Amino acid sequence: MANDSGYKEELMDIINERQQVSYDELSSRAFSQGVPEPKLKEALSELEKSKAIASRSSGGILTYYLLEGQNTISKVLIVEDDKNINKLMSLSIGKGFEISQIYDGGEAIAAVREKMPSLVILDLMLPHKDGLDICQTIKADPQLSGTIVILVSAMDPTSNRFKGLKYGADYYIKKPFDPNDLRNLVTLFLRKRGKRFDPLIDLPDEERISNQIESSIKQGAKYVIGTLRIENLGTYAKKFGEKSGLVLLRLISQLLQDEIAKDQNVFVGFLNSDEFVVAGLKDNVDAVVKRVKEEFTAVLPFVLQDAGYKQLNIDVEALFESEEVPKLSLVFTESEKEKLKERRNAVLKSKGLSESGIGAYTYDELMKIFGKDALDIKITRDSAGVRLHVGRSQEEEKE
Repeated sequence: MANDSGYKEELMDIINERQQVSYDELSSRAFSQGVPEPKLKEALSELEKSKAIASRSSGGILTYYLLEGQNTISKVLIVEDDKNINKLMSLSIGKGFEISQIYDGGEAIAAVREKMPSLVILDLMLPHKDGLDICQTIKADPQLSGTIVILVSAMDPTSNRFKGLKYGADYYIKKPFDPNDLRNLVTLFLRKRGKRFDPLIDLPDEERISNQIESSIKQGAKYVIGTLRIENLGTYAKKFGEKSGLVLLRLISQLLQDEIAKDQNVFVGFLNSDEFVVAGLKDNVDAVVKRVKEEFTAVLPFVLQDAGYKQLNIDVEALFESEEVPKLSLVFTESEKEKLKERRNAVLKSKGLSESGIGAYTYDELMKIFGKDALDIKITRDSAGVRLHVGRSQEEEKE
């Protein structure tokens, strides 16, 4: 990395090799070669401006993604009745897309059928037909269901987010929104190279979770790491359908991401199961977990209404106690450092490695390190999209 052009070329080589890489990984490699931080940031900024890469902060980690070359111009439809906000959305997305704008929910479906956009940005509160109805109509139509839908709302009851995810929304952002966040979301949805971008599943991967384990082992008692689990999600998915289980996972993912956006010192990863990894200073982690639990408790009546319990004033606890519905709750388990290290060492020994040979653990190895030998839930991705499967422990219960 001898000059500005060389900086960019080498950065592109690193990102191209991985397709996505965190700023910490890029900076570590650059600094080891004597590249000053201002030059690194300048090179990354220029690569983003040229649309070679895009960045997004997820799970407390700033990640750079490789973008596809632009052979065709993707269509984006904005449905927002406030003309100033509609204009801001269009300006935020920027050049490189064919943008259409309408201001009435009643015109939305006809516009989607006519223009066949790749992505629709929907305000929640619209005249004549609201964003949830429009989203549900789009996702239920086989000819339109592949359309990416981003819901935007100044209202933020968690029930709206739950309903949006249930109806197939790909993401939900709150007003006032950050124009850069909106632009990066649209760019990644439409131009990310490799597997389709999914911000509710694409939390930091096994390598970054592995790094957090090593970091937490080295740090003192004030820095904690643990798992946040949706208790009884496997049983719930068996009773009400795996799609219903996936909606709950997506809801918790979004709630966690919203909370850590307020506190950049907390890390969140996803174990491709019914568990998330949460790490950071103890007070910060406790505060994030507490708020997410409160949000989840508030939305539970709507979850149960969706499962068929339609009465307006559901007694959630009574319903759980009746054993008619699996008792859903969020459980955070803080890992004891010594046990974490002991299980990590056992995994390394099984691989014939010493502590000096540590690399990224697989998801199965990560589960063992966190003391989770049997999986209730497994998440897989294929050409059909993200799927939830009831895992080994549930199958074992059948036998």
